Amino acid sequence: MVLALLVSGAVVVVLVLLGLFVFGLRRRLIQRSGGTFDCSLRWNVPENESGGKGWIYGVARYNGDRIEWFRVFSYAPRPRRLLERSAIEVLERRTPQGEEELALLSDSIVLACEHRGTRLELAMSEDALTGFLAWLEAAPPGQRVNVA
Repeated sequence: MVLALLVSGAVVVVLVLLGLFVFGLRRRLIQRSGGTFDCSLRWNVPENESGGKGWIYGVARYNGDRIEWFRVFSYAPRPRRLLERSAIEVLERRTPQGEEELALLSDSIVLACEHRGTRLELAMSEDALTGFLAWLEAAPPGQRVNVA
């Protein structure tokens, strides 16, 4: 009986450690190509809603003319969302309000955007925001870019 408990306990510990290792390995693989930044996301946000609900912590990666957004707490190898540069329209920039301060990383800036008719919000650091806006404005000639 005691041996069975020890073995099952050891199996649980090994599985937890393996899960943590896979999380770390996935993050390293995402960051391997460079151009990544921490970015929380709220998708399909109703207008004038600024509650702390719906934020998902993630990592965004620049890939040509699009941003690939990955959930941090996921094993999926593919991005959860793809945002094309030509389809992103920046609506407003603001600081987190109320419960959002608890849901987001400290010193985050919230960027309200629209992508193909869907309203979304991105929360990132000031440095990441500067890079994101520069990436948006660096669109090739002939592409429309809407930055508020």
